[in-house]
Amino acid sequence: MPSTARTNPPVILPSIHGLGVLCALTAGVWLGAAEAPTKLVNSGLSPYAISLCMVAGVFTARWTVPTMLKGTRNVFADLSEHRHLIPIAILAGMLWAVANTLTVFAIRDVGLAIAFPLWNTNSLVGILWGRLLFGELKGASRQNIAKVVLGALAIVAAAIMLGFSTISANSSHPQRAIGGILAAIGASLLWGTMYVPYRKAYISGMNPLSFVTVFTIGELGTMFALVLAFDGGSHAAVFHSSEVRPLLFWLFLGGFVWVIGDLFQQYATKYLGIGRGIPLSNTNQMWGLAWGALVFGELSHASSSHWMLVVAGSIVMILGALAVSTAVATEKEKASMRQAVVRECARYELDYDRISELHASSSDSDRPGGRAWWDFIIIGAAIAVFIWLGVNAQVPTLSMNYTWIAILSVVLVISASISSWVLWKATRFD
Repeated sequence: MPSTARTNPPVILPSIHGLGVLCALTAGVWLGAAEAPTKLVNSGLSPYAISLCMVAGVFTARWTVPTMLKGTRNVFADLSEHRHLIPIAILAGMLWAVANTLTVFAIRDVGLAIAFPLWNTNSLVGILWGRLLFGELKGASRQNIAKVVLGALAIVAAAIMLGFSTISANSSHPQRAIGGILAAIGASLLWGTMYVPYRKAYISGMNPLSFVTVFTIGELGTMFALVLAFDGGSHAAVFHSSEVRPLLFWLFLGGFVWVIGDLFQQYATKYLGIGRGIPLSNTNQMWGLAWGALVFGELSHASSSHWMLVVAGSIVMILGALAVSTAVATEKEKASMRQAVVRECARYELDYDRISELHASSSDSDRPGGRAWWDFIIIGAAIAVFIWLGVNAQVPTLSMNYTWIAILSVVLVISASISSWVLWKATRFD
């Protein structure tokens, strides 16, 4: 008699390229939402204070999330194996901190809906570094090269369109608008360069969760230095003002949301490379525009010509980013990128077979696993911080559309849940 036992159908997982695309799109959703709390700059806090508080939230999240997913034993074993990358990760964190501060200046001067597309030209910088340092697009097909070149040109054109729309919309304060544009472009240059350490880490087999744990040290240290140097030193309002405490929860929350988005972006960079991962995660421009326009009403009083430039520029930038990201690497290009791995192994005296194993394996099971007792202390302390900040929080005195906040928040939860499940099934977060 034939067996009637039922078997579950196999889980169909995406290819490595598909997995990277999924992570990058999810990163766009979360990174777009993370910048919304920086609207609190309109509440009177300095850009340095805003950035420092967000980075404090980032620091809390960067130690909590990896601890929850892999445990500190696994993280520290990975760091020990790749200790040569620790200074590079700290440097990447320093670049991020300065870039994030510039974005707060940009938001203050030109608004979230306009600043986002401008600093997302970091994809151009990333494409350049990817080609020069890691063999991306070397040996690529003509079609892929055309996608990357045309996509990059579209991004530049979109940035110019959005820049002109900003100046025309702020004609009463042209110097302030220009300063905001320059701040956004500066953030673009720094963030585009920041992905070089990302890529160096992942072609060496480092786990993204380990990388971000060290990354945050550079972030927090740099922000403290900026506040001490440019925002009043030890007398800065962020350390003493009673007006800061009610706003801390929202800024910490923004930092926490940013970490979730950045983790997905880290995996996208690992599986797609710089030139493809950055443009696709830069769909956060669309989500930043949604939060700025739908929640905060930034474009409610815009003229028709302003609207045309903003919408057209946003669409062109998104299409350009998508064109770049759909250029799937050919075998010749993959061979060029493997040469970059060989160079890294020679430079740092790494075992190429071991690095290849880490790239191919779906689990780093040879590293210590499980949770140590101090892991629960770290997680508990993070939860306690958020509870304390939430108890002392006040709703900001900003005009917001709560219906759109609820809708966009549901999108955040759904996107992260789907991508996390797929990433876990495919790689166990390795």
